Amino acid sequence: MYTSSIQKNILAELNHELTQTRRILERVPFEQADYKPHPKSMSLWQLATHVVNLLAFKTLFVTHDSRDFLDPNAPKPGPTPTSMGELLARFDEYSATLKQELQQSDDEKLSHNFKLHRGEHVVFDYPKATAIRIMGLNHSIHHRGQLTVYLRMLDIPVPGLYGPSADEK
Repeated sequence: MYTSSIQKNILAELNHELTQTRRILERVPFEQADYKPHPKSMSLWQLATHVVNLLAFKTLFVTHDSRDFLDPNAPKPGPTPTSMGELLARFDEYSATLKQELQQSDDEKLSHNFKLHRGEHVVFDYPKATAIRIMGLNHSIHHRGQLTVYLRMLDIPVPGLYGPSADEK
């Protein structure tokens, strides 16, 4: 159903993408955590963890007005998960927190700016809704796509995300 609410549209898109992302994460083989398709690539486990940790970053866009990468007191994700169970538990926890914060927000709050910076260098300064879409959803989808390539290279069946995959035909 179409709604003119920015907040409700973001929540609907987020719910869809979280479901699809979890399906990919469930297939990540922990026993191949160190796999890298190229020396410059993140390892499979680093990439999977990054996808999960981006959820906490998206929550910052909703709950704060800025984030300085140089601030040693800024919130950070927990330690690297050491099992699939820990990774999926963190995904579920961070997903629930993000959805809750978005549900408690509204279009007016999402129109306020969020500034991401490194000291004096401004990475971006966007309305929160835009930051969620660009650096949140789009960024996560990009890395989830990388995960599907890793899975394919490891000959692990890839689930369809927006229709059937070659493995589901």
